Amino acid sequence: MCDHKIEELKQLFEKHDYVMRTSDLHKEKIYYSNIQQFVAMGLIEKVKRGYYQWIYEYADSDVVLLNKLFPDAIFCMETAAFYYRYSDRTPAQWNFAVHRDVSKTRFLVDYPFIKAYRSNSKVLELGVTDYDIDGVKVKMYDRDRTVCDFLRCSDQTDKEILNKVILSYVNDPKKNIPNLIRYAKILRVTKKVETWIGVWM
Repeated sequence: MCDHKIEELKQLFEKHDYVMRTSDLHKEKIYYSNIQQFVAMGLIEKVKRGYYQWIYEYADSDVVLLNKLFPDAIFCMETAAFYYRYSDRTPAQWNFAVHRDVSKTRFLVDYPFIKAYRSNSKVLELGVTDYDIDGVKVKMYDRDRTVCDFLRCSDQTDKEILNKVILSYVNDPKKNIPNLIRYAKILRVTKKVETWIGVWM
């Protein structure tokens, strides 16, 4: 495949934020045999059923791909803690919340590594804020919701990480205690908030 054909293919993927569905490729008259050839050449890779990402001479943040695959995702837990600098551990996987009715087959992704938290509509949108990761606009739970989520999952969370998150939140000038208290009531972690953070409030 000559260089100008590769460039044409790259430009095509670029128009789709470097991630294309099989149906998009078919519209461009790129069919199964072509797709398999491009995969074999290392130009593109399959990231899940029906989705292909451009990889040749291109390295971008996982966030672009995640936004394409999961536009309804809300980043949370370790991912949110890391970007708020409540944790210095780079998460081994991307953590995000989605509605509990979303099909589990959507999460059958080889890459990036993900962990989805399924939630009901009553609390799914609670504390959602816009955030910028690597120049990409995403949805993420705010600081106060993130702390409440860690307290909700305190029994399954590494105590060192939990302590770091709590202390970082307490010292964060951007924390919003009224929000924390309101979220705690809705998420039923008021007692945990009083136990872990009450002394600092």
